[in-house]
Amino acid sequence: MKGRSVILGQINGLEAAALMVDGQLEDLLIDSSGFAPLPPGAICRAKLGRQMKGQGGVFVDLPEGQTGFLREGKGLRPGDTVICQVAGGAEPGKALPVSLRVLFKSRYAIVTPGAPGLNISRRIRDEETRDGLQALADMVMEGSDMGLILRSACEGTEDGEIVEDIAAMRDLAEAVMADLDGAPELLVDAPTPHEEAWREWAEPAPDEVIEGDFATHGVLDAIEALASPRVDLPGSGYMMIEPTRALVAVDVNTGNDTSPAAALKANIIAARELPRQLRLRGLGGQITIDFAPMPKRDRQALEQQLRAAIKGETETSLAGWTPLGNFEMQRKRDRVARAMLIGGTE
Repeated sequence: MKGRSVILGQINGLEAAALMVDGQLEDLLIDSSGFAPLPPGAICRAKLGRQMKGQGGVFVDLPEGQTGFLREGKGLRPGDTVICQVAGGAEPGKALPVSLRVLFKSRYAIVTPGAPGLNISRRIRDEETRDGLQALADMVMEGSDMGLILRSACEGTEDGEIVEDIAAMRDLAEAVMADLDGAPELLVDAPTPHEEAWREWAEPAPDEVIEGDFATHGVLDAIEALASPRVDLPGSGYMMIEPTRALVAVDVNTGNDTSPAAALKANIIAARELPRQLRLRGLGGQITIDFAPMPKRDRQALEQQLRAAIKGETETSLAGWTPLGNFEMQRKRDRVARAMLIGGTE
């Protein structure tokens, strides 16, 4: 299967969407509402609880009897009501990460309460197009103290459709952010996988959108491979990706290649592949990588490859090398771990 294809279907009875690029699974969205009452992206009214001294945050009461953890608690008091957004998934028994930086996303626009300014995606480079979009943004957002980001999908889209989209997001944002009265409540549900695929995979535009059985398009085989910790790399190398409660451990091996350049070669391939694997598996948090042994002089080149690979990914910071020679990084937990959702595919 060549080109960029969006496939909409189900996995084990759960709504799912897959993005295939030249026959390779590039991204995967699965409905997590049955496993997480408040999936990432849900917007809620919440009530602040006690401050956690030493942890730099505060617990909040969320709807569905859930507990969240908010790091931006400065200036807030216990009992205050806030509008927040679920920022990621959490293991059973742990508080959900939430944020006051609420984003109202659509296909063409992102309205940003508390972050004023009208911005246009850097991917749109044509100056005439940018000027036209700026005029639309100024017109629709006039009188609002909220910010706006026009997404790259705006390029080539009719002005009327963009205006309608911005206006709808502005109206929704203003209504939700003003709804502070009452008990903790879900105000805006997280998008379904099919909705999120339509919203997030619009640019570049897919060559085809297919509705049907994943098995007939090679998606199911790619998903089944995610159940194994082993990821085979080109050549004889491979890496093992094994999540624990504390961190995600990654071990890179050269296999039966004993040539002098085997370690650096396997490590570079692993560095390029790791962000995709973490995205597909829904893994984040602290990640410790045990690269194949190589001279210290090669570390900078490897780190450059890893830095290039994470560009455009979810929020990720590279901490660097430990005294024992491992590499540490931190990736935002913006999804529910796929292992909870996939189980054994059929």
